[in-house]
Amino acid sequence: MEKDQVTLSDAKEHGLTEAEFQEINKILGRVPNSTELGIFSAMWSEHCSYKNSILQLKTLPTKSDKLLAQAGEENAGAMDIGDNLALVFKIESHNHPTAVEPYQGAATGVGGIMRDIFTMGARPITSLNSLRFGEPTDARNKYLLTRAVKGIGDYGNSLGIAVGGGELFIHSTFTKNPLVNAMTVGIAKHDEMASASTKGMVGNKVYIVGATTGRDGIHGASFASKDLSKESEEKRSAVQVGDPFMEKLLMEASLEAIQKKVLVGIQDMGAAGISCATSEMSAKGKTGMDIDLDKVPLREAGMNAYEIMLSESQERMLVIPELGKEEELISIFQKWGLHSSEIGVVTDDGIIRIHKDGKLKSEIPADCLVLGGGAPRYVREVKRPAYLDEVQSFNANTIKDVVHSEIKSTLLKFLASWNVCSRRPIYEQYDTEVGLVKVVAPGEDGGLVRIPNTKKGVAVSTDCNSRYTYLDPYQGAAIAVCESARNVAATGAMPYGVTNNLNFGNPYIPENYYVFSECVRGLGDACRYLGLPITGGNVSFYNESPEGPVYPTPTIGMVGVIDDVANGLSTYPKAKDKQIKIALIGRFSPTISGSEYLSLFHKKETGKVPTLNLADEKTTIETLLSLSKKNLLTSAKDLSIGGLLVALSKIAISGKIGLNLDISELEKKVGRLDSLLFGETGASFLISYIESDETKIQGEILEKGLEFLSLGNVKGDSNLQIELNGGKIEWSLDELTNDFESGLMPTFQ
Repeated sequence: MEKDQVTLSDAKEHGLTEAEFQEINKILGRVPNSTELGIFSAMWSEHCSYKNSILQLKTLPTKSDKLLAQAGEENAGAMDIGDNLALVFKIESHNHPTAVEPYQGAATGVGGIMRDIFTMGARPITSLNSLRFGEPTDARNKYLLTRAVKGIGDYGNSLGIAVGGGELFIHSTFTKNPLVNAMTVGIAKHDEMASASTKGMVGNKVYIVGATTGRDGIHGASFASKDLSKESEEKRSAVQVGDPFMEKLLMEASLEAIQKKVLVGIQDMGAAGISCATSEMSAKGKTGMDIDLDKVPLREAGMNAYEIMLSESQERMLVIPELGKEEELISIFQKWGLHSSEIGVVTDDGIIRIHKDGKLKSEIPADCLVLGGGAPRYVREVKRPAYLDEVQSFNANTIKDVVHSEIKSTLLKFLASWNVCSRRPIYEQYDTEVGLVKVVAPGEDGGLVRIPNTKKGVAVSTDCNSRYTYLDPYQGAAIAVCESARNVAATGAMPYGVTNNLNFGNPYIPENYYVFSECVRGLGDACRYLGLPITGGNVSFYNESPEGPVYPTPTIGMVGVIDDVANGLSTYPKAKDKQIKIALIGRFSPTISGSEYLSLFHKKETGKVPTLNLADEKTTIETLLSLSKKNLLTSAKDLSIGGLLVALSKIAISGKIGLNLDISELEKKVGRLDSLLFGETGASFLISYIESDETKIQGEILEKGLEFLSLGNVKGDSNLQIELNGGKIEWSLDELTNDFESGLMPTFQ
């Protein structure tokens, strides 16, 4: 055993508290050495241990008869979708690395989430990215955004995984600390799934496969558990460097070994590297491991035990072959040009023992290192932020209403704004065609991809209005769930399951922890009401700079399933030879309070968020899906950011169609023109349908207690025309499209 003993000062430098250091001494029965301190520091960091969030996360709904893996059991969530198929999905963050080195930070975020999927035995079929950045008129923000997008594109395109959707929200609060949340969805056969456990494997050999190990990424887990500061921006060594071509080889080799029943255990080496993979696999299987670091293939000379154990070099796996199939494992990985080195054995005593240079360097019980075991678990002090009372007292009537003569120019300016404009300059950098899985492309409400060799499809969406969660954490988080469910339903798919990425500030600040707790409560209540299990996800704290925390962002990753992609819906009607009508359904209750319109045109971020009624949300979604299954709809479009007129414009732009609409009755009902046209609402869809089906559609909607209002029809020319009480307003499709496509274009030129 190493003799060097560390001090409390050393522990604090590693991000541990005095109480945690004392607990480590108690667990070990002695003072840890430097390697052990490094392992505890990484494994007990917020990033790995979830120590300040796990007790809150345990309140979330995680049960479903369709689950094949409970939240936290495996590398990703898995749900049964019939026909011996499993839908495997997860979302994770790479925020802090992106803030320091955006290209590699974002790229390795994509690589990490891909590995979580294929370690389950699932082949990734689509990916998404939820992005938050500061305004790109600032040179630094532009650099961060464009380099992160390039990193995402280069890595994902090299892997050959189609992008199915995503989102971008621009706001000054993300200037120093952008958010990059990456989501991947894969498909596996039930009998070809793998586990990240050592259960029943005592005596099996332990192998490291894939890339060699270097010094990149050391302290990555602890780095992601600290506030960003000027000093942290220099810690580029904490940012991993990725090789997507190596990952492609690793994916194919891993899937082959799993499908041939050569592997019985497999774990990605992400945060905390070998430390995390050995301890988590052992703890889940109630075993230990003996590891010899002299057998780990290194890319740098002179690496010590501390560095090897904490390295986060990418594209590596810890794998356990079935007894007697070790040579077959080696052969498979050799075929793909990859290392496969035996580095240890599974033991029965629950202890992780690390050897190097013929000496015992570390000896720690596996269970004490991990989430759900001996890792610390805290509930922090909460304090309701004072600003909430102020912002929720806002009265919209203090704002001057838009006048009829300003509507045309206001819409055009709105369409060109950061949070409404086309994301084409981003998603066209991503491969959306690879694998021929695309049915509904990025740029619409939700993406829809076909499952290869079946008629089935998977709908995907990532959603969160960060302004809403700032103004009302509980309702804002619940609205994020509902919006994501509406976006999935708008493709014709049934919402199926949820993964979440909870992005917040320092949890030791009581106001931050209050916002976090309320968001978790809202997320849980909405998922429970809609009957959606949360299959796993990620918590990212410390998203703040010296200027303060980012807007709270509990990103919702939603998946849905449709039995036949031929029945999928897009945001615009594709039947050109029919008389098509447009209607508004659900519970339309728009307000400019807390809206994008209020922020953009009146420079105010205040007010109550749109009314949330979970019963209306559920009924509206169920009714839409019922109509879709009866083939009564030709399109569906959710109403969200930007409101009614923006949604109608997007239908016209994406479908290259004209619309002739009369919304004068709605004007009488709503009262304010700005609320009617640009206010935001929940539980509402714009649908299109063949005119002869209107009676059936209207009858079913009214029977469910929802509102139905026919707005007009699709017309042959290329104009958007609306009738208000003040008269008609008309836009050409060209001017709508030009402004809509112009918003982000200069940023990426």
